[in-house]
This record gives sequence, structure tokens and C-alpha cells, in this order.
Amino acid sequence: MTHPRVPLSAYGAFAALLAAAGLPLYIHAPKFYVDQYGVSLAAMGAILFGLRLLDVVQDPLLGRLAGSLRKWRGVSVTGAVVVMATCMICLFAVTPPIAPIFWFAVMLAGVFSAFSFLTITFYAQGVQTAPRLGSNGYLRLARWRETGSLLGVCAAAVAPVALGGFDWFAFGFGVFSALALVMMRGQWDAGAQVESGVTPVLQDTVARRLLVIALVNAAPVAVTSTLFLFFVESRLGAPDLAGPFLLLFFLSAAGAAPVWGHLATAYGARRVLIGAMCLSIVAFGFAIALGTGDVWAFAVICVASGAATGADMTLLPALFAHRMEHVAPGASGAFGLWSFVSKFTLALAALVVLPSLEMAGFVPGDRNDPDALLALSLSYGLLPCLLKLLAIGLLASTRWRQPQAHDSLKPGGG
Repeated sequence: MTHPRVPLSAYGAFAALLAAAGLPLYIHAPKFYVDQYGVSLAAMGAILFGLRLLDVVQDPLLGRLAGSLRKWRGVSVTGAVVVMATCMICLFAVTPPIAPIFWFAVMLAGVFSAFSFLTITFYAQGVQTAPRLGSNGYLRLARWRETGSLLGVCAAAVAPVALGGFDWFAFGFGVFSALALVMMRGQWDAGAQVESGVTPVLQDTVARRLLVIALVNAAPVAVTSTLFLFFVESRLGAPDLAGPFLLLFFLSAAGAAPVWGHLATAYGARRVLIGAMCLSIVAFGFAIALGTGDVWAFAVICVASGAATGADMTLLPALFAHRMEHVAPGASGAFGLWSFVSKFTLALAALVVLPSLEMAGFVPGDRNDPDALLALSLSYGLLPCLLKLLAIGLLASTRWRQPQAHDSLKPGGG
């Protein structure tokens, strides 16, 4: 049974908060600043990538900071949530008092820094909490946490439309931030004094391999997230359906996440994850052939690719957390690396894909020639397929010893 001091719903709610501040920013913010303030795609991509270069230094340091503040974890989390919510409101609900591109950069830096610290602390807390959940503790916590994440992304994806604008979305985010803090009160356990650096992680072959797999496997979602609104508007000719499509995608991911978790318990996480990756390839492959008006076909693709994403967001973090129990129990530094890898793919996609599309002649919101639309389709469909194939190869060739008999989270397949 679940320990009474571990309300998993609170972990789900806090995960939803973090997720609402993560991936949706890459869906909404670039297009919002392009449409509202005329910022170029190339400048937007450069800013996003530059912020992630900051994370090269920042995330490991934030991991160390999270470890040093373990005795004041509740206070530090509260402060970081306040910073994140304030910057989110300034990003979307405040008219830039300086050049929009610089305002975008400063506010996004605030959101990203707070997000990084909170993500590292939250996942490190999960490593300490999971053993108290008994059998399948890591997968049970991962199902609640990642399902909460997916529901948070769902809400954030459609909130600007549902709430009547980006300003109300930002204020709604502030309200939910307060609610999530209240739900998680008393859950920030300092834990034992342990090594929180990254050295034990980098010295472990399997941990390093999992980080590389996470980097490659997250890239397809990073590409499609960056291009989603542009694809729906210019390739499908259905800008009004962007919100419903996003909701369909993330609801499919949220609904599938618990199913993938149960399958992983029965058949092994690696086998199940490879199967989900194959489903992604099929979905992305069909997207290449879509044209104007193919909205029903794209809806099916949203369901299939969303379901596959549910496995990515549930199983890989659970495998990494399980490995960290044996390699780096403190996990603060370890999840500094994990946080950096997860976010770096989004920035790299923005840096490479957005300027490449601009060079190919693609213009957001305008009528584009067939070559520009083909470039958009290949970027949205073919590139993710190739990246997924690489991720499958890396995962299939990874070998690690099976966990001990009492560990129920088994990699499977080798």
C-alpha cells in the first residue's frame, strides 16, 4: 500500500506545474513573439540556443546548489516557484519595456533557471521517496509524476485559447503555482547526507549511455514541438485546429503513460520502450505525406505519436532514477545532468530547424511555395524518424546487469 505520508497526487500536481513551464514555452513563446512583435525565426532560434548554452554551466551548478540546500528544501522550492511564476507573467502578460527580443531572453532565462532548479530538486526527492512506496515504487511514482506532467502540458497547450489569451494563461499559471506548493507542503524531505556531484554518474557506463539515449530520443519531440504550430497553420491550412490537435496529442500521451508503465513491469522497460519508439516512427512517417486539409489523418497521427510520447516520458526517467539509486543516491547532481539533456534538445532543435526553414524560403503565416512546404514536411516528419531510429539502435545495444531479485523495475531484453 502507498505510505500515508506520500500523497502521490501531490507529486502529480507538482509535475504538472513544471511541465506547464517546460514544453509549452517552445510551442507558444516563439510563435507569440514572432506574431506579436515581429521577431525573426533566426533570432528566436539563436536566443533559445544561447539560453541552453547557459545551462551547460548552470544545470550542474544548480544540482550542487540543490544538494547544499537540502536542509532548506521547502524554502528554496517556494522561492524558485515564485521566480518562475513571476517571469512567466512578465513574458506573456507584460508589454516589453525594452526591445522584445531582449525581454524575451531575460524573462525566459528566469523561467528556465527556476525550472531547472525545481526539476532537479523534484526528481532527487523522487529518488528518496520511491523506496517508501514498496514494490514497483519507482514505476508507481513515475506513473503519477509523468502522467501529471502530461496533463500539465495538455492544460498549458490549450490554456491560451481556453482562457482567452496569453495574459490569462500566465496569470492562471501563477494561481496553479500556489496550489501546487500547498499540495506538496511537508513532502520536501532533506534525506541523508550523500554525494550530489556528477562524477559517480559520469563514471558509470550505463548512466552515461542512458543520458545519450535521452538526448537522442528527446530530439524528435523537440523538433515536432518547435514546428507544430507552423505545420498545422501552413501545411494543413488549419490554424484554428492547433489547440484541439495539441490537446489530442497530450491527452493521448497522458492516457497511455500508465499503460506503458504496467507493460514495462510485465515485459521489461527496454522492450516496451523500443516498441513505443517504433510506433513514433510510423506516426512521423505518415506525417510527411500530409497536405492541405488532411486534418483527420493528422488527428490519428496525434493520437499515435502522443501515445508513444507517453512511454518516452515515463520509462526513461524511471530507468534513470532506478540506476541512480545504486550509482548516486543523492541524485541532485545526476538530475542536473538529466535536466540539461532534456532541455538542450529543445534549444538545439530551435537553433537548427528554425533558421534552416527560413533559409528554405518558409515564411510563417504567409503563402509558401511547394519547396518551402516540402522543407517543412521533411523537417516535421522525416527528421524525427531518423532520430528515433538512432535512439532505437542505442537502446537496443545497451547492456547492463539485471537488478537484484527484489527490484521489480527491470530493463528487459538483456
